[in-house]
Amino acid sequence: MRKPRTRARSTAPAVVVAVLSFGLTSCAGTPQDGGPRGLAGTPAPTPLVTGTAATDPAPPPSPTYPPAAAPRTIPSVRAFQPGRGPGWKPADGARVVVAQDDAAALKDEGELLAKGLGIGYAEGAAPRRGDVELALGATGSGGGSGGAESYTLTVRDGTVRIAGPDEAGVFYGTRTLQQAVRSAGSIGEGTVTDRPDKPQRGLHLDIARKHFTPDWIEDRLREMADLKLNQLGLHFSDDQAFRIASDSHPEIVSTPHLTKAEVRRIVALAKSLHITVVPEIDSPGHLGAVLRAHPELQLRNADGTAVKGAVDISNPASARLVDDLLREYLPLFPGSPWHLGADEYQALVVKNPQLSFPQLARAAQQRYGAGAKVADLATGWLNDRAAVVRAAGRQPKAWNDGFFPGGVVTPAKDLQVEYWTGKEIGARPPLAYLREGRPVVNLNDEFLYYVLGEPNQFTYPTGRRIYEQWTPLVLRGTTPVPAQYADQILGGRLAVWCDLANAQTQAQVAAGIARPLAAVAQKTWDPRPPTQPWPTFASLADRLHAPPD
Repeated sequence: MRKPRTRARSTAPAVVVAVLSFGLTSCAGTPQDGGPRGLAGTPAPTPLVTGTAATDPAPPPSPTYPPAAAPRTIPSVRAFQPGRGPGWKPADGARVVVAQDDAAALKDEGELLAKGLGIGYAEGAAPRRGDVELALGATGSGGGSGGAESYTLTVRDGTVRIAGPDEAGVFYGTRTLQQAVRSAGSIGEGTVTDRPDKPQRGLHLDIARKHFTPDWIEDRLREMADLKLNQLGLHFSDDQAFRIASDSHPEIVSTPHLTKAEVRRIVALAKSLHITVVPEIDSPGHLGAVLRAHPELQLRNADGTAVKGAVDISNPASARLVDDLLREYLPLFPGSPWHLGADEYQALVVKNPQLSFPQLARAAQQRYGAGAKVADLATGWLNDRAAVVRAAGRQPKAWNDGFFPGGVVTPAKDLQVEYWTGKEIGARPPLAYLREGRPVVNLNDEFLYYVLGEPNQFTYPTGRRIYEQWTPLVLRGTTPVPAQYADQILGGRLAVWCDLANAQTQAQVAAGIARPLAAVAQKTWDPRPPTQPWPTFASLADRLHAPPD
C-alpha cells in the first residue's frame, strides 16, 4: 500500500455521526482560493522569501477546516465519521484506478464511475493524488455486517478509496460518490460506512396491461441503480396481454411486445448494475391473454359460465401449457427469484367453490383424498409450478392471497410471500404468514401501489407517506408488525399497476414514480426515522433525478 502524504490537519478528535442523511452543507469549508483543481480549498504554496530571520515575515498559519458534513445522497449513508480537510472533487487528470488483481471484477464499476464523473480510468496503476481507488476487501469496522452489499468510502489526503467485500458493495460506494458530487460538487473529508437493512429493494412493473419500451425500462434500471435498488419485477402476462415473445406458444403473444433480444439486453444491463430481474407469469388466474388463444382451457362454473382470466386447473393441459412457458423463460431470466403469481383465482372468491365448480372439487378429491377442497387443488397447482422453477435452481415466490390455510395440502415451505393485501378473499393478516416462519416481501397496497387511473380508491403516492410513515414492518394498512419479525421481512418494492393503461404516458409514469421510488430506496436501505424533513428529501430527489447539467 502506498504511503499517504503527511499534511497539516487539526488534532481535534473525530466524532462518529450515525443516521446522518443529507447535511445542508456538502463539503468542508474552503480556507482560501487558488489551490490545485480537484482539491477544494487546497492552499497555494507559499513563495520562498530570503533574508535574515529577524526580518523574515511570520509564516502563514496552517489551514484549518471544520468537520465535514455527510454526503447528500439517497438513500442517506448509515454512518459517517467526519474528517477535517479539503475533501475531493473531480479535476483534470483525475482517474478511477483499479488494482490489476481486481480489474476483472471491478472494470464495469470503474468505467461507469469514470464516465459519470467525467474523469479517466486506469487499471494496474498506483493511485495518485486526486484519484479514486476501487478495491475488493474488508469494509472495515461496522461495514462487514451488510455482507456483499456493504462498503466503506474514505476521503483523505486528496484521494477517495471505495472498498467492499463484493462488486455490489463497491458499486454502491461509487453511487454514493457520484450522487455526492452531483448534489454538491464535491464530497467532504471523512469515512462513510454503509450497508442496506434489507436484501430485496426495488420496483415491480406491470408491462402486461401497458407496453413499456425497452429504452424506458433501461432508463428505470439506471435510476434504480443510482438509488441502490436491486430488483426489478416484470409482470408480463395478464388478462389484457402477454408481452414477451414465445417460441413454445407464439399464438399467445400480444402486439406490441418485447422480443427475446430486447429482454436479454434489459437483463444484461440489469446485471451490470447489480439488479436482478424477477419475472412473473401469473397463474392460475390472470391468464386471459392465454385463454384467448386456448379457450379449451377456460374455467367454467356449474352453469357453464366462463370465469374471466382463470384456467381450469382440473384440466392437465392447463398445467402443461404454463409449464411450457416457465421452462421456456427460465434461461431468459437467470436470476434466482421467480414470481408465480397465484393471486385472485376467481374459483375461490365465490361462497361455495365446491358447489360452483364441481369439476375442481372432484379433481381435488381424486388427487388429495375425500377431505380435499378446491383450495387444496389450487395449492397443489402452486406447489407444482414451484417445483418446475425450483428444479432449475430458482427461488419461488407468490402473492399472499394465493396461500390458503387449513387444507389438506400446504404451500411449499420455501415459497416466499409477496404481501400486498389483507382485503382479498382468502388473504390473511401478515402475522399469520410470519408465525408460520415464512419470509415476506412488502408490497403494501396502502403505500406502495401506483395504479394508473387511480381506480378503486387508489391514489398516486407522492412518496411523502412512504418517507414519513412506512417501514418494511408496515405490511398491511398503517400498523407495523412486531419488530421481532424484522428479519423475516426481506424488503419491499414499489408496484406500478396499469389498470387504466392510457391514463398516463410513459413519461408521466416515470415522473410520477420518481419520488416514491426514492422514498422506498431510503426506507428499505435504512428504516430508521429520517433526520431530514420531507421537503428537503424531495428537493434532493428532484435534483438527483433531473438530467445532468
